[in-house]
Amino acid sequence: MTPTRDIAGLIAIMAQLRTPVTGCPWDLEQSFATIAPYTIEEAYEVADAIARHDLGDLCEELGDLLLQVVFHARMAEEQNAFAFGDVVEAITRKMIRRHPHVFADKDGKLTPSDVKDAWQRIKAEEKAERALRQPAGDAVPSSLLASIKAGQPSLTQAMALQRKASSVGFDWNDPRAVLAKIREEADEIEAALDRGDTEEVAAETGDLMFALVNLARHVGADPDLALRGTNAKFERRFGYIEQALAAQDRTLREASLEEMDKLWDEAKRVERSAVVPAK
Repeated sequence: MTPTRDIAGLIAIMAQLRTPVTGCPWDLEQSFATIAPYTIEEAYEVADAIARHDLGDLCEELGDLLLQVVFHARMAEEQNAFAFGDVVEAITRKMIRRHPHVFADKDGKLTPSDVKDAWQRIKAEEKAERALRQPAGDAVPSSLLASIKAGQPSLTQAMALQRKASSVGFDWNDPRAVLAKIREEADEIEAALDRGDTEEVAAETGDLMFALVNLARHVGADPDLALRGTNAKFERRFGYIEQALAAQDRTLREASLEEMDKLWDEAKRVERSAVVPAK
């Protein structure tokens, strides 16, 4: 087996890995459920490479993500459910249907807003068609929030839920009202801590995070990107503490919390002084 630029080669490799007896023991024992976390992880790796503007790494991470698609498709094929070709056919059919202005109408008069509206309308039509194909006994009550995918990252899901609720007016009109809700949730966490109720603390912490996502939405910030920025900032400042202690021939375990706090504040001052004021 040699490397190839042909997708058929990757499909063949996965088939060989999943071949009983001669295949890979680890690959053979996997299922949709056990592979799903890796699929999510690889999607995050793609996003990370994009955030770092590392196109070389992006190429590699996209390959890892593609492998996840091939892996799931192979397992489905083994169950006679569908194969990789069916996945490709399904997405190409969907893309052609959702872009009539490109593949059918081609009148060149649609604005980006028109395209978005058409996309949502066609998605709704597809959802209705899927509902008609569903056995009558499996029908469930329709909900405004039913289209929000439960498997997506929690921050993204929270944002989607809030946007959908906002579309019918269930929303605050002022970010300051959201800020007041955040303070309320923080107070409820404190009250739960005072009671020693760990389950309630966890639940109220979730409420606080949901409110924070709501604030991000109201001020036009992406909560995931905002948190990634804070994560990167934390790494930089913590690294400053490590380097400062190393210059003293000391380790983190040898420093007190007070010393580390002082170095943290020093790292913040260094960062601020390095910022060039806009002209």
